[in-house]
Amino acid sequence: MNFPFYIAGRYLKSKKSHNVINIISLISMFGVCIGTMALIIVLSVFNGFENLVTSLYNDFYSDLVIEPATGKTLNVNEIDIAEIKNIEGVANFVEVIEENVLLRQGDKQHIANLKGVSGDFLKRSKVDSAIIEGGFFLQKNQLEFAMIGVGVAYYLNSRIGDFPDPISVYAPRNTGSYRLNMTEDFNQLNIQPSAVFSFQQDIDSKYMIVSLNFAKKILEYSDERTALELNLDEDASLEKVQLKVQSIIGENYRVQNRFEKQASLYKIMKSEKLAIFVILSFILVIATFNIIGSLSMLILDKKKDIVVLQSMGASSALIKRIFLIEGSMISIGGAFLGLILGALICIIQQVFGIIKLGSGDGSFVVDAYPVLMQWTDFILIFITVTIIGLLAAWIPVRKLSARYLNVKLN
Repeated sequence: MNFPFYIAGRYLKSKKSHNVINIISLISMFGVCIGTMALIIVLSVFNGFENLVTSLYNDFYSDLVIEPATGKTLNVNEIDIAEIKNIEGVANFVEVIEENVLLRQGDKQHIANLKGVSGDFLKRSKVDSAIIEGGFFLQKNQLEFAMIGVGVAYYLNSRIGDFPDPISVYAPRNTGSYRLNMTEDFNQLNIQPSAVFSFQQDIDSKYMIVSLNFAKKILEYSDERTALELNLDEDASLEKVQLKVQSIIGENYRVQNRFEKQASLYKIMKSEKLAIFVILSFILVIATFNIIGSLSMLILDKKKDIVVLQSMGASSALIKRIFLIEGSMISIGGAFLGLILGALICIIQQVFGIIKLGSGDGSFVVDAYPVLMQWTDFILIFITVTIIGLLAAWIPVRKLSARYLNVKLN
């Protein structure tokens, strides 16, 4: 057995001449334990929210989006759609026309994104799982219908069923000229809402989904599309398919995956997680101050032992190592306990959902706080606690022992 580890272990377990040293050591370990546990729980809850928000966006947005490198629209006839559909991993291909329009129903008005989609959209879209009222269809009995976000429905005071007033959709004409009567500068079509969906506030408050034919008619498009969306098989490689699609369409178009399309969202979530980690790490630093006090008192308590060890030939470096190991044992022991307790609390929350969101009446997307543990967080937290513990142990070993015990520690 390594001699410094043996002595440090004896010091940690043995009863000191002053009982307060044992109490402070336990408090030190308890403080590190609580700080570590808090880090695991908070980061896991944050991971849960991040995963929830990401899944909501991913359910609405496609895996890959083809857009023009310059300009607003692309000509669908200039792209080899058949070759793209034959790429291994491509599950479906959707032609999209998206534009801002004015919606009016009764005396209510709202600016929304009109998203016209081709028929394949209904085959793979997850919008059907987000519908809270109505049915999942865009055309029925040769009539056009629209699926609207719950926020759009709120602003328009729109209802589904019972043949409500239709939603009037207004879009600017493509004539490029302006008339004295402004109503003549807009195309106007009426459409009945078929469903109300709910994903996320940003999506729900601005999207109306219609058929591609309806979008072409009101926006006066023919072969123009604002984007082409691809959904992939679950086992498909996003990066490989993206590179293959890019090689087919050439430099006049760009292919973006969902992470690039929502780059600002992912950057914000990562920066928020980093900020939370830094703040809680500072709290953990404060908790390790007890280690400084504990080791300082232990050094004073073991003054005679240090003299005996020196007389037996122990070097200053060996004595220093003993107390450094002692401080490391306190911090690492507290870290292990904190990781275990944090993991247990997270598992309990995952299984039973004890802590609810709000009143738990179903007004939120999920009833309880979501939790997602990541092994990288455990490793990062353990390394952070270990480093903080070593720094906390170094201060009394380097300063106090040299000042009060006349032990020359270089």
